[in-house]
Amino acid sequence: MSTSPTIVITGVSSGLGRAAAEAFVRRGYRVFGSLRRPEDAQALQQALGPQFQPLLFDVTDAEAIATAAAQVAAALDGAPLAGLINNAGVAFGGPLLYQPIEVVRRHFEVNVLGLVQVTQAFLPLLGARPGFQGQPGRVINIGSVSGRVAAPFVGAYVGTKHALEGLSASWRRELRLFGVPVVLIGLGVTQTPIWDKGIDISAYHDTPYFEPARRFVQFVDAKRRQGLSPEYVAARLVQILEARRPRLRYTIVPNRLLDTVLPGLLPARWLDWLLARGVGLTRPRPGA
Repeated sequence: MSTSPTIVITGVSSGLGRAAAEAFVRRGYRVFGSLRRPEDAQALQQALGPQFQPLLFDVTDAEAIATAAAQVAAALDGAPLAGLINNAGVAFGGPLLYQPIEVVRRHFEVNVLGLVQVTQAFLPLLGARPGFQGQPGRVINIGSVSGRVAAPFVGAYVGTKHALEGLSASWRRELRLFGVPVVLIGLGVTQTPIWDKGIDISAYHDTPYFEPARRFVQFVDAKRRQGLSPEYVAARLVQILEARRPRLRYTIVPNRLLDTVLPGLLPARWLDWLLARGVGLTRPRPGA
């Protein structure tokens, strides 16, 4: 049985998930990370060494999740799981008026329902079970500033992050029974590939939203270049997992004033006007 603390991280093939796996391995943790493709799992295991163990599952596949949880339980051999970091997620841009319902549904299947069933599967290993002896582990949910500030053209993604705010709060209160902390990360723009495949506005070329959506994509690209590095966020996650008494919610953003403080202080109609003005979401005047 390994004496290293053990954690599970979902979605480690790239971006923040991979950076987090690397950071925790360097810190001396044994990391189980979820990936969907065997070739990615093999490559990452070779890169990170024996302290990293891949788990092959999609967060929407309940059977594969159960198999992965059993694999981790066997490796723990009665020791507690130190942490679960729910990082896996998807984001596909588009105006909600025209976005196909199957794309909207995919957001919720992965970002909400997938997260719930992964957490349910691993919570007993974190200590959420009768008769557990030892130090409970903790859950860290990677949320977003979008959970509180809704941008246009990413409505389905925003909806899932709003849902995660509520789920995390309810779960946090329920899991006091077992002493398992639940921490939510309100993450700002990071230099990760999540949007590389997500904002394809070509499907909306013949809609009134095409030009505003194009401007929004330009805005996101500019913000991402100024975003936080995955390595910086990963280092913060190590600190949060190891904090003696973690906060309930951490806001990790490039510019706290512009990214969270001002949007939270402005009246909603003012914020609506500013966002609409920025990307051109204004109703044409009659006869224009």
